[in-house]
Amino acid sequence: MKRREFITLLGGAAVAWPVAARAQQPAKPVIGFLDSQSRTFADFVLPAFRQGLKDNGYVEGDNVAVEYRFAENQIDRLPALAAELVRLPVALIIAGAPPAALAAKAATTTIPIVFGVGDDPVKIGLVTSLARPGGNLTGINFFSSELAAKRMELVREMVPAAARVAMVSDPTFTLTEFQVRDAETAARAMGLQLQVLSASTSREINAAFANFVRERPDALYLGTGPFFVSRRVQLTQLAARHAVPAIYSGRQYTEVGGLMSYGTSLTDAYRQMGAYTGRILKGAKPADLPVVQSTKFELVINAETARMLGLTVPDKLLAAADDVIE
Repeated sequence: MKRREFITLLGGAAVAWPVAARAQQPAKPVIGFLDSQSRTFADFVLPAFRQGLKDNGYVEGDNVAVEYRFAENQIDRLPALAAELVRLPVALIIAGAPPAALAAKAATTTIPIVFGVGDDPVKIGLVTSLARPGGNLTGINFFSSELAAKRMELVREMVPAAARVAMVSDPTFTLTEFQVRDAETAARAMGLQLQVLSASTSREINAAFANFVRERPDALYLGTGPFFVSRRVQLTQLAARHAVPAIYSGRQYTEVGGLMSYGTSLTDAYRQMGAYTGRILKGAKPADLPVVQSTKFELVINAETARMLGLTVPDKLLAAADDVIE
């Protein structure tokens, strides 16, 4: 071979090697983030989710991408949004709240799904077992509904003379039937009379509180669900206007003026969802990852709201609170 031909061949190989190396690099995985709520809610939990990813070697924008889809509390949009993520396609779907998880499950039997739900995922049909979920789903149980007894106990501690409690629930939410049942059981065990009112629109929330003027309940127990989170300012302001001591499911409410909240730490739960996402991207199978039961719960008290309502927060509650907002 002539010297000039050899040099040309060598030079061509040098150019080809980096091209071949780039071709062998795996494509950046894309995560689908499906939520029934709004981007505003996601901004509250996304830093924790990203931390869970980072703990497992993934950084959004670096070695993993995220496609976000929010239903803006319009549950009927979820099937189309889930189908859109499947068509992209994505490597994995994060599904926040039962409606999103159920929509994702209906959209694919092959793409892994990591859910975050507030009730027993076996009971609502997401997995067959907590220890061995089977199929393509696993995730975190927030225990939103199962905490009814504890919330009723906190109502009694904050308002010792309470005898009548009003519960406002969203009849369109997947878990409402279970929530109402658990609240009724808890109230009965404590000798409390429970009145259940329904609201799934802003106007119906106003109507429910107008009922308080006539019925004068001693306290309010608010059900859970994406719609109520989106209307948390309206709900807490109405509770203050009608001077009704209320307990809510999470600190999103107390941070905007709600009296008291008790529930799973959503930031801790989404961190765990991020961690599971990282493990699955590395090759773990959802069927082999047990559903994580949340163990971190938060009692948050808004002391300023308590003073406005003329309530003295018992020392026992202050000592037990994870956060007191002044």
